[in-house]
Amino acid sequence: HKLRGGLKICAVKAPAFGDNRKEIMTDLSILTGGIMITEEIGLNLKDSEPSVLGTCKSIIVSKDDTIIMDGAGNKDEIDDRVARIQEDIETTQSEYSKEKLQERLAKLKGGVGIIKVGGGSEVEVSEIKDRITDALNATRAAVDEGIVVGGGCALLYAIQSLESIKGENFDQNVGIDIVRKSLSIPCKTIADNSGAEGVVIVGRLLDERNEFQGYDAQKGEFVNMVETGIIDPTKVVKTALLDAASVASLMITTEAMIVDEKTNDKADAP
Repeated sequence: HKLRGGLKICAVKAPAFGDNRKEIMTDLSILTGGIMITEEIGLNLKDSEPSVLGTCKSIIVSKDDTIIMDGAGNKDEIDDRVARIQEDIETTQSEYSKEKLQERLAKLKGGVGIIKVGGGSEVEVSEIKDRITDALNATRAAVDEGIVVGGGCALLYAIQSLESIKGENFDQNVGIDIVRKSLSIPCKTIADNSGAEGVVIVGRLLDERNEFQGYDAQKGEFVNMVETGIIDPTKVVKTALLDAASVASLMITTEAMIVDEKTNDKADAP
């Protein structure tokens, strides 16, 4: 059919392996209203009729991904399949199996959105695409672990949790003090870059002790960060803090560090 041009065909390799592949293909058949062709149910591709095929509104096939949109499957059957997967997630003890089940559940329940990006130049289009990708990744992180107030305020208010912590010796107290000072830097830097006095902004926010209050650097005013929409994914903030602590610990324990020597490239005046 492909060579004669009578029927448009695209062969796609089935995802995953083993039993997981069978389950995914069964999900796909239910989603599109088709029947999975297997010898276990007495079907083979050679003798199958068009009635076993599923349908959908459109399919996008690339080198790495296949996106199926608006499958024509029966809604009740899809809901039953979703409920069965949710039960399996609750009962399974294996983290690997739970992860795979969650992936299948997301594909069955999730929707697909198409964002068309345009711009006056290739550079502008690339910039917009990067911003959309960043927003998408931030949204996924927010779905995983929730959100906190943005603008560096979440880290700033975390300073309050260090007030009651005392180290067992002088060195530990120095470390706690370093973390305490570091937590205020993001909020202070944002305020400084906007032309405000960062130290004053940080001091006022800490005095008010309102964990939803923050500084809108664009408007130059104090606002409720959640209501204004200035938020950060919890995972992003947590990961940034953990990575910073990891790098700092590595620098403290190392015996030597290598840096680029600053050179004066300007030639001496004649």
